[in-house]
Amino acid sequence: MKTEHIYDVEEATFDELVIAKSHETPVLLDISAEWCAPCRVLGPLLHKMADAYEGAFLLAVVDADENMKIAGRHKVRGFPTVIAYSRGVEVDRFHSAQPESFLRKFIDGVIQQYEQAA
Repeated sequence: MKTEHIYDVEEATFDELVIAKSHETPVLLDISAEWCAPCRVLGPLLHKMADAYEGAFLLAVVDADENMKIAGRHKVRGFPTVIAYSRGVEVDRFHSAQPESFLRKFIDGVIQQYEQAA
């Protein structure tokens, strides 16, 4: 389910929806694939967090099978890979499904880093 805080990204919209938007608020880039079991676990948790944080970060979702150039550009070695963007650059990343406690700590760290860079 897409919301104002969660949206799909493809190669043609990457710069606008990830790089440019990360100058306004942190963006988490979720690179995943439908066939990937850990992706099916992590995706709903990320959506839940994006809704809970009410716009403190944006969740940009990439279907790796449809956008291999994005996965290649980020040197993704496995799915899911989540990459945090802040002020136009990658600031952190993690791989595989993670528990909600890990996600909260990761997201809080990215938001704090974004705010300190202001």
